[in-house]
Amino acid sequence: MLRFLILGHHACTDGGFSLNDLPGSGGRMDVLCRCVTSSLLLSHDLRRDVECCLVLASDPRSPRTLLFRGSEIRYLSPDERSAGALIKKALGTICGDLFRESSPGVYIRRGGLEGLLREHPCAVLDEDGDDIRHADSLPDTFILSDHLNFTPAERELLAGLAAYSVGPRPLHADQAITVLLNEVDRRAEKWI
Repeated sequence: MLRFLILGHHACTDGGFSLNDLPGSGGRMDVLCRCVTSSLLLSHDLRRDVECCLVLASDPRSPRTLLFRGSEIRYLSPDERSAGALIKKALGTICGDLFRESSPGVYIRRGGLEGLLREHPCAVLDEDGDDIRHADSLPDTFILSDHLNFTPAERELLAGLAAYSVGPRPLHADQAITVLLNEVDRRAEKWI
């Protein structure tokens, strides 16, 4: 199972955003929607062996974590609005400290980055990391940031974790996911 953990620094945590204004009213929810589709969708198929977690952290007092399971997901189309609708529905679901299903393959709970780091040993996907093409093996969980860099507090939490880069130039989070998945696919298919 391959897993992506994406930090949404300004992402709305209450579901009060408009599907017609994902970047503005959603706190750059468009970036997170693209990460979900990049993680889970293939051409006319799904990546059933991938999970995508979104950490919505616009309110540090009550962050939310959404989990998208490729093996169970339904109603996800390639457009941002489709993923946005699933996120909006999840945010309207009453949740506690354990994941609760809001729609097939989509789960939500209270909590943020610290809880995920305790549950999933991971590596950081960051432009300053080691080139993934030179790594002998790749971890199964990667954490990356939305359109913003990791904050100093997040960097402190992530200190000591292995860091990987997907290339010499900075990419958008969803593009970095696509490039990483291509590398994973090539290794699985013995294309090296």
